[in-house]
Amino acid sequence: MAHLFRDLSLGHSKRESTPPPLQTKPRMPPSKLTSTDLQSPLGQLASQLTDSDLRLTAYDVFLAVCRTSSSKPLSSSASASNSDSLGYNSPSQNNNHSPNSPALQRSLTSAAASKMKKALGLKSPGSKKSPGSGPGSGEGKSKRPTTVGELMRIQMRIPETVDSRVRRALLRIGGGLVGRRIESVVLPLELLQQLKQSDFTDQQEYDAWQKRNLKVLEAGLLLHPRVSLDKSNNASQRLRQIIHAALDRPIETGKNNESMQVLRSAVMSLASRSDGSFSDSCHWADGIPLNLRLYEMLLETCFDINDETSIVEEVDELMEHIKKTWVVLGINQMLHNLCFTWVLFHRFVATGQVEMDLLYAADGQLAEVAKDAKATKDPDYSKILSSTLTSVLGWAEKRLLAYHDTFDSGNIYTMQGIVSLGVSAAKILVEDVSTEYRRKRKGEVDVARNRIDTYIRSSLRTAFAQRMEKADSSRRASKNQPNPLPVLAILAKDVGELAVHETKVFSPILKGWHPLAAVLRAADKLEKDLVQIAVEDAVDSEDGGKAIIREMPPYEAETAIANLVKGWIKTRLDRLKEWVDRNLQQEVWNPQANQEGYAPSAVEILRIIDETLDAFFQLPIPTHPALLPDLMAGLDKCLQYYVMKAKSGCGTRNTYIPTMPALTRCEIGSKFQGVWKKKEKSQNSQKRNSQVATMNGDNSFGIPQLCVRINTFHRIRSEMDVLEKRIITHLRNCESAHVEDFSNGLSKKFELTPSACVEGVQLLSEAVAYKIVFHDLSHVLWDGLYVGEPSSSRIDPLLQELERNLLIISETVHERVRTRIITDTMKASCDGFLLVLLAGGPSRAFSRQDSQIIEDDFKSLKDLFWANGDGLPADLIDKFSYTVRGVLPLFRTDSESLIERFRRVTLETYGSSARSRLPLPPTSGQWNPTEPNTLLRVLCYRNDETASKFLKKTYNLPKKL
Repeated sequence: MAHLFRDLSLGHSKRESTPPPLQTKPRMPPSKLTSTDLQSPLGQLASQLTDSDLRLTAYDVFLAVCRTSSSKPLSSSASASNSDSLGYNSPSQNNNHSPNSPALQRSLTSAAASKMKKALGLKSPGSKKSPGSGPGSGEGKSKRPTTVGELMRIQMRIPETVDSRVRRALLRIGGGLVGRRIESVVLPLELLQQLKQSDFTDQQEYDAWQKRNLKVLEAGLLLHPRVSLDKSNNASQRLRQIIHAALDRPIETGKNNESMQVLRSAVMSLASRSDGSFSDSCHWADGIPLNLRLYEMLLETCFDINDETSIVEEVDELMEHIKKTWVVLGINQMLHNLCFTWVLFHRFVATGQVEMDLLYAADGQLAEVAKDAKATKDPDYSKILSSTLTSVLGWAEKRLLAYHDTFDSGNIYTMQGIVSLGVSAAKILVEDVSTEYRRKRKGEVDVARNRIDTYIRSSLRTAFAQRMEKADSSRRASKNQPNPLPVLAILAKDVGELAVHETKVFSPILKGWHPLAAVLRAADKLEKDLVQIAVEDAVDSEDGGKAIIREMPPYEAETAIANLVKGWIKTRLDRLKEWVDRNLQQEVWNPQANQEGYAPSAVEILRIIDETLDAFFQLPIPTHPALLPDLMAGLDKCLQYYVMKAKSGCGTRNTYIPTMPALTRCEIGSKFQGVWKKKEKSQNSQKRNSQVATMNGDNSFGIPQLCVRINTFHRIRSEMDVLEKRIITHLRNCESAHVEDFSNGLSKKFELTPSACVEGVQLLSEAVAYKIVFHDLSHVLWDGLYVGEPSSSRIDPLLQELERNLLIISETVHERVRTRIITDTMKASCDGFLLVLLAGGPSRAFSRQDSQIIEDDFKSLKDLFWANGDGLPADLIDKFSYTVRGVLPLFRTDSESLIERFRRVTLETYGSSARSRLPLPPTSGQWNPTEPNTLLRVLCYRNDETASKFLKKTYNLPKKL
């Protein structure tokens, strides 16, 4: 279809408007509530693309996809003799539209016919300016755009020269795309090839344009690809090099240019990779968050550039064409609903929160999002959903947690909209998002009521504290005045006004979600107030008020409340411990359970603890600070119990180290039959305790699963600081807390859990390392390395298996603990290497000539962990290979010298008693070139007659076990 991109004119009229310049700030005067730092939750790009770059790229995509479904030309050439090859008419030319013009060429409808506006509850403005009719639109250009294409160009602030150039390039591209759809095209690549420096006004503009398209390719194919990149992918490495070089020095983009061919090859190789769902599409702009940011730019065009709180009248036609970009951007209806919700909400905030239609439209869209959230479990969508809702809820709660300061009778309807939006967001988060929010016992939690209850308590506490401070200030100011007004009277008046204001202004709004939107008074507070009043009234009586006090027996509310709360705490903690027992029995430690690679049960127990703390501080009691230590100590023990139970049965370092065989001397020139191997295996099975023996066939104790446990301990440890800070925040908001209760945050600590987590990480890190080397790889270490002839049984198979396991660790373990496990694996590998050399059984023997093989193999082992500088630091490798480096020179030392050195160090160790007969030194397992047992073992595995005779004569060692 040569006409695929032909006649891409979007129907520009004679009075084509020039878009006004970009506005850096909203034209609406921001109110005191305007948020200036509301970041987009749709994701931040790792590339250096600016908003202008994204806007231009989004327009490129829009132009490319906007063609009729019947494959007719996008628009007809107006006056072939007076227009350019795309049928683009300059403002001075006539524009007589062809009767066969496609949808984009049709006249725009009026706002009265807008189904979308009616669905969103948006009113049609009576006298609002249209795009192109305001300041900056150009002299004499007061008419509104007459076509969708003209409207879109103006809304996106695209200059006519840029629009014309892009459409000219698309026409050139179209000739080579016969029979292909636009989603099979990598648009930036094709634009780079079709446009030359001569198409631009100057070199600087061309260079900027080329860099923008290269950065788009980098963002879409390397930084945010739809299909995850393999680290070894050659095309990605090639493309990265090309782009980085081109950003410094522009590349030649001619069709037959070599650099362009290399670029095309790398781009198409990456863009053609499929995740199975869009096999015939090119994936260059459909990876998250690039596609969401581009789509956000397109959705922003629904707002009038001359009145930023208003949706354009022609929104139906505009949205119809925006949705055509879905095939390129990988957008679906669910993502559209979520993005449009955010765009509406953000516009309401950014323009000063003055247009309530936008807020209610966002709330209406959120109802659609709620339906989507219940219908899908797509993890990528859930992540964006969670981010968006958290941002919306966070913004709303900053206002609602102190609504007395934020709202008054003048903006109460704004409060109603914000409450509705916040509650809707909270309900989706609690009921439909990930397990971090989802409740196990649905139906027992009334999300709306809980949130409103929190807002009421928080705001009233703040408001009451302000009035207390005001009353105290008045007392201090009037204490030297004659007949000062009692502070109790001032406070009574203020609290009375607060209650009336709450009842008349806020309760009618809040009771829609909370039937008991009122102020609760604690029994002990009331009792103390009454006693104080009675004492003050009776202070001048003969007995000083003692009689009246005796007539008021104390209820001792604090003691009663404390006992009730302690019972509540015990019940919660007992249930939590039962939960740990039950859930850890079901936990499978699946590395794919979530993106961070830790156990869902850890997320759940942290959520339960967080809820328990929230519930504790919401209890209507005056003694939170006094009872908090009991609660924290109990939660601390529960978390410690979780960690201890999670690591039980995983084994330790010593679980996997085999028992050393008895010493033998080398059988010169014999063929080794592997007698020791069978013996060693039976000894190992006896060495390992029954608990670990039963776990070997259990997937929950595999290397990936052990790594998940390590991640889980690290996660819990890192969350302790968060919980402790949250507790301090709770105390600061607690009416009954004093300065000393929260001024020293260090005193509010979890003491048992952090150390249990650190110990658990350390223990399991060593267990993973020694399990890999001595258990999982025993077939290549014990049964293979240097068995028989060393030159034919070298270390390469072991290195391959080690590398495979290191990759599993790297992909599974959190980066903060990854180095520790890899270091422990190197330590275990060095220990295994030495154990083969010094305790490998009679199936192994080494001549002095084999020493070079051994040293080369050990260097290869170190190189594996060095990884050309990407692995462990060199000083760490040197530190943990110190013992091996000390022992290896013994293997190239002649037997006579070894025997003489052995005699000398034995005499030094045992004294004169060893002169008549050399004692057999015990095996400590602590190898050292100056230690008798190490020297003796080198001799035991020395394949020569001198060593064998010495061992026979001195210790009568056998040749076989």
